[in-house]
Amino acid sequence: MQTEIIIMNQAKAAVIYSEECILKDVQSALDFMMSMKYETDCDRIALNKKAVAEEFFILSTGLAGEILQKFINYGIKFAVYGDFSRYTSKPLKDFIYESNHGTDVFFTSDREEAVKRLTGYGKPREARSI
Repeated sequence: MQTEIIIMNQAKAAVIYSEECILKDVQSALDFMMSMKYETDCDRIALNKKAVAEEFFILSTGLAGEILQKFINYGIKFAVYGDFSRYTSKPLKDFIYESNHGTDVFFTSDREEAVKRLTGYGKPREARSI
């Protein structure tokens, strides 16, 4: 796992890249969140898509809702960056669209956009089909 701290717009974000799945369930998400908060002192975290369990993207499992609720409850802004184009589920596309129009959770195509969204550097990009 590689961690980089980026400061932009007077806000600090931890950008994590991992080849291994980190967010497997609610407990692993809590462990990850608290570890990152303690180790980096960041309340903005970006994580590559490969490090998130595939079940997260199947909304009917409820995993995404449970995990993201923990991030929100603990006041941590969270972004997942990567390629979401292979997902065809309309509910998932709608979920990503709505998240990207909020202020706490983002799904972006690359790490740079994730950092911008987390730090409030730029306005959200116009919605694109995924």
